[in-house]
Amino acid sequence: MQERLVERHPEVPADQLVAQMVPPPMFDEVSFASYIPDPEEPSQAAAVGKAEDFAGQVAKIHQAANKKSLFGKKKPISGAGLYLDGGFGVGKTHLLASIFHNAPTPKSFGTFGEVTNLVGALGFNNAVERLAANSVLCIDEFELDDPGDTMLVSRLLTELSARGVSIAATSNTLPGQLGEGRFAAQDFLREIKKLGSIFEAVRVDGPDYRHRDLPPAPEPMSPESLSERAAATPGSTLDEFEALLKHLSTLHPSKYGALISGVNAVFISNVHQVDDQAVALRIVVLADRLYDASIPVTVSGAKLDEIFSPEMLEGGYRKKYLRAISRLLALSRFEAAAA
Repeated sequence: MQERLVERHPEVPADQLVAQMVPPPMFDEVSFASYIPDPEEPSQAAAVGKAEDFAGQVAKIHQAANKKSLFGKKKPISGAGLYLDGGFGVGKTHLLASIFHNAPTPKSFGTFGEVTNLVGALGFNNAVERLAANSVLCIDEFELDDPGDTMLVSRLLTELSARGVSIAATSNTLPGQLGEGRFAAQDFLREIKKLGSIFEAVRVDGPDYRHRDLPPAPEPMSPESLSERAAATPGSTLDEFEALLKHLSTLHPSKYGALISGVNAVFISNVHQVDDQAVALRIVVLADRLYDASIPVTVSGAKLDEIFSPEMLEGGYRKKYLRAISRLLALSRFEAAAA
């Protein structure tokens, strides 16, 4: 019988929420040595050196922060901070994951959205306590389009830094907006004034290495072909789009990763454009988790680059929606090639 995501109701314990904060599988084996700087972009080689130095600093601070004084108390020491600012596809996540791999345990890695979801699921004080023992917290794709979330995470980082946790982050500048991106680090530092003095902003310039003259979005399958393809694909799920969206609304976004755990391919029928912001943002989170897990996506109905309305693509969450489209198209092309 064909499995459906809407029939899954994952429960994720608090300990597991923290434990699953690691780099995506595609970054399991990266290192500073495996980053190949573009000789035409000297900022890349400089960024590798800065990131490597920061990783060494993290270890020293963590050791010092956990050393007890003669009176049996830990010495108060603040964590260090590194902010990698640049466009998509210049290797910022590669460097961030390399910092994570080189840092002593415990340590955590997550996107800005995953961190806000963690705080939402655990509560602020509980999240602080569970992350306070970390040597480092790595935050990928720090977003400045939601002032509420930005201030929440800024407060979290301020608390953690005061407890000796170092913070490494990247910005999410869009291709073609590198001039705008140069102000991202400044905005970030303004939002977290208490951390500003310890953050070092490092620019990583260069063209998007992933940019190619890719074909347009694959044509959606017919409903009949979609069902046949799903039935022939081991470990796949088949869901009706509207039913899946309704199911997502019943789950905290922190559970979306567990929702697709063990799935080999996702098939979705009757895809259509959405015009509700809350629904659209849930799609963004699901797209991120599918992309992290490299799970192919195939649909019937509308094309995957038509899910978000033109109004949404011009609104405050434009960056999120464009990233989701890019990732869904990559996953759909993967499945189309396999087919």
